[in-house]
Formats: sequence, C-alpha cells, structure tokens
Amino acid sequence: MIVITTPTGGIGRQVLDRVLDALGALDTQGDWPALRVIAREPGRLAARARERAEVFQGSHADPEVLAAACEGAAQVFWLVPPAPGADSVEGHFRDFTLPLCDVIARQGVPRVVAVSSLGRGVAKDAGPITASLAMDDRIAATGVHYRTLCPPFLMENLLGQAAALRDTGEFRMAYAADRVLRTCATADIAATAARLLLDDSWTGRADVPLVGPDDLTPEGMATVLSDVLGRPVRVRETTPEAYKATALRFGASESGAQGLADMASAMDAQGFYGAAEPSTPDTAPTSFRRWCEEVLRPAVLA
Repeated sequence: MIVITTPTGGIGRQVLDRVLDALGALDTQGDWPALRVIAREPGRLAARARERAEVFQGSHADPEVLAAACEGAAQVFWLVPPAPGADSVEGHFRDFTLPLCDVIARQGVPRVVAVSSLGRGVAKDAGPITASLAMDDRIAATGVHYRTLCPPFLMENLLGQAAALRDTGEFRMAYAADRVLRTCATADIAATAARLLLDDSWTGRADVPLVGPDDLTPEGMATVLSDVLGRPVRVRETTPEAYKATALRFGASESGAQGLADMASAMDAQGFYGAAEPSTPDTAPTSFRRWCEEVLRPAVLA
C-alpha cells in the first residue's frame, strides 16, 4: 500500500502520475496494486487517479484522515504544503508533522519519503527551510525508515514571474545576481520520490540531494532565458524586505511573509544553495535550459 499526500500539487501530482504509470505496467492481471491518496479537493484529481486510487478527502494534517489513509500502508509520500497565510511557519510544519509521527508510532508505517531542502547543518533562521529540516528530525526520531529529498532552489519558482518575463523581459530575485544558485526541476523530485516509493528494500535514514547540472548565477539564468525566449531578459536584484512586502500584498500573513524574507536572507548570506553543492546527475538530470524550453517558455508565451 502506497499513500500519496498533496496529489493535486505541483510535486505530488507528478509523483502520483509516475506511480500510476509504474503500477499500471505491473497490472497485467487486472488486479491494481493498492494505492491511496489524501486530497482536499478530489475533483481536481485526474480521472485515472480517481479510478485507480482509493481517495481520502481532507487534509493530511487531520489525524483521523491521516490514520485512516495510512492503515496498512507500506510507503508514504510526505510533503507539507506551503501556507503563506499561516499564523506561524514553524507551527504550520508542526501541525502537519505531529499527526504523522503519531501514525507511525501507532500503526507501524515502515517507510516515509518526504520533500525537504538542502541546508542541513548549515541553514539557520531560514524560515520554511529551517521548519522543514526540523520536520525531518521529528519524523526520523520515530525510527521509521526515512528518505529526505533535498533540492535547492526550485526552477518552478520562476513560473510565478512568467507574466513579468512576457511583459517586461525581467525577473526579480532576492539573491546576488553574480553568485551561483543551484537549481532543481520538480519533475526530478517526483521521479526520485516515485522510485523510492516503489522500492521496499531501502532502510535507515538518509538525505537524498537533488542538485541540477548547472552552475548558473541569476545573471547566467537571464542569458539562458534570453536565448530560449528569443528576446533580452535581465535579472533585477531585490531585497528580502521587498520580498516580504510583495508577499504581504498577495495575502501572506506577517509570519508567512517574514518567513519568506528570512529564507531569502539565509540563502544569500549562508550560501547553502550555492556553488559548493555538487550536482547529482542520478537524481536531478534536468538542465535549466531544458526546463526553460519545456516548461517556462510555454507559460511565458501563453
């Protein structure tokens, strides 16, 4: 039994698709292997997911929903969804994680695959990154077999600036424009997660870095974007304070906006997404150029 959380989210949806593809290839006798998903809005699931998976409606922060979905589970894909409107960044992660720890203790779930972040032992006062690393420690302390997927800056973060790229040829980053920023495509996170969910041989705790093949600075990203989009693109450095102000304008709580500002400050000052991180081609093969061609360009030109 595999349980997938956030099955309609940017990463969870891709994990579900890959698991469905893999299990479908195994389903030669018409007996579909056991799969469950926890979804707030089941209507957003693809038709084949509704047909093939047992759907539990609700939040995986709800202890009753989570316990029911994880009954007899062998593998759980775990992702705490972003909540910029939460009263507390740390409290948001804690409210999701404690029910999972209780389910592991009570029901004996053997394996969990979770999405977290690079920065263990380095990142400090980094908002959601710090909260996600604390989540890892809580889950691992249960003794469950645990794999933490650890990407750096997600390429998909730039999708929110597709309109600006189209209208002004500009994107903003609260990061030094001339400093290497390691990146990862969410498709690579999903592929690695699915592979682990379909493998019942791994044991213990381990971090799994997912660092793409590029060593680009934001200025280097702008050069790639210029080539891919066929027009000049420039990066404009912004500040964590401006980042916070933008988040507040878009409805984030004071805590959520401050957490994003803290994350931006820590990324820039502490360098845990920087050049010192080696690429990991086995887990993150997608280049920034390929991602721009396949994902960002269609969004900009839409």
